[in-house]
Amino acid sequence: MSRMELRSLTGKRIHFIGIGGAGMSGLARIALSHSIRVSGSDAKDSSVVKALKALGASISISHASENVDGADVVVFSSAISATNPEIIRAGELGLALLTRAAALAILMSESKSIAVAGTHGKTTTSSMLAVALQACAEDPSFAIGGTITASGSNAHRGTGNIFVAEADESDGSFIEYHPFAAIVTNVEHDHVDYFATAADVDTAFKEFALTINPEGFLTYCADDPGACALVSQTGELSVISYGVSESADMRLDQIELGASGSKARALWHGKAVGFIELMVPGHHNLLNAAAVLATGIALGCAPAELLTGLATFRGTGRRFELVGTVHGIRVVDDYGHHPTEIKVTLDAARRYAGDGRLLVIFQPHRYSRTRAFAENFAQALDVADRVIVLEIYAASEKPIQGVTSQLITNVMTHGEYIPNFVEVTDQIINFAQPGDVIITLGAGDVSSLAPIIVDGLSRRFN
Repeated sequence: MSRMELRSLTGKRIHFIGIGGAGMSGLARIALSHSIRVSGSDAKDSSVVKALKALGASISISHASENVDGADVVVFSSAISATNPEIIRAGELGLALLTRAAALAILMSESKSIAVAGTHGKTTTSSMLAVALQACAEDPSFAIGGTITASGSNAHRGTGNIFVAEADESDGSFIEYHPFAAIVTNVEHDHVDYFATAADVDTAFKEFALTINPEGFLTYCADDPGACALVSQTGELSVISYGVSESADMRLDQIELGASGSKARALWHGKAVGFIELMVPGHHNLLNAAAVLATGIALGCAPAELLTGLATFRGTGRRFELVGTVHGIRVVDDYGHHPTEIKVTLDAARRYAGDGRLLVIFQPHRYSRTRAFAENFAQALDVADRVIVLEIYAASEKPIQGVTSQLITNVMTHGEYIPNFVEVTDQIINFAQPGDVIITLGAGDVSSLAPIIVDGLSRRFN
């Protein structure tokens, strides 16, 4: 089916299955701003669902076949099963069925789109880009898989011509976007439920890069072997590199990594354009900012304005997010669920903790990822002073025989396997001391523990 025209959807009704999800809710918000009627369904109520209802969306808290009756288009994510009653009903009615990526491609088709891809760092980099462009008075539209802390939103329809989109590679659907330009932060094997091998991931990113507008460009990390290998296969497409590598177009030096922030000098083709100063910690975030600075300059923005915007960036939800501080104990929540992400997160956390201890509650995400990377998880986690590993968060996967979180703790030097949420929170609340940093880590519902821990610490010390 050829791609629909955005203008043809005005006044039509789009139904979003799983509308409360981070990605789907953003699309629904933007669709509403285009005078498109929006309905949706979700398995549970939430603040996100309530906000969409306030904007005019009609939402059912259940999945039922009748929810799609009267819709013109149905949008679903990769997390939705083919046996979902709404999917089945849409097929019976002959309705247009679109993946989330295909729907996003339509919503940004009339803009100069910038897709931010990569195995790690997509949400933060796309959020940084949106904030930096706002400082340049561009007012970009954006659809991001996380909430920008400053605005409290994951999506916005701007008045400018630029549309920033987080491009999720997990099911290969990012080839739908056909962006004007793209950022690739890194390329590494992940989503092993979909990509059997690292070569499969490489192929997907190559296919994505080949969809970039020939008049546009690709910004990539010169420090990442996977991204560099990708660029060697992009033909005549204009490319821009960033990193600490001497050959990078946007090169960082004079790097300073602090407990709560980071700083580096930025050189564009060998000429200093200023200092990146961030309120978020970690070397990886300096690289994300370098990608944004290089991309913004290529779009014609002034470096000084981009740097001003980056200096105001306060992070995104669930990316090293400080949930609360009680009696000198800081509780942080983070989305990291791949060994590489955990390594850089805990590296930043160690500096953040200073002389205090680093206490981690980790929830593995998916059986397939746990089986593939158990030893890598163990190695990354072992840098903490105490690690409690919860049972695996299945997401949409069925259990794999013999695969439990103990695959990780069995090869750790001091990992503990405690599947019970109540026992875990009680132990950490009673164990923590002033100066410690507690991190709830993972892409599942482990984030729900952070506020419980803050509350428990408050009761313990007050």
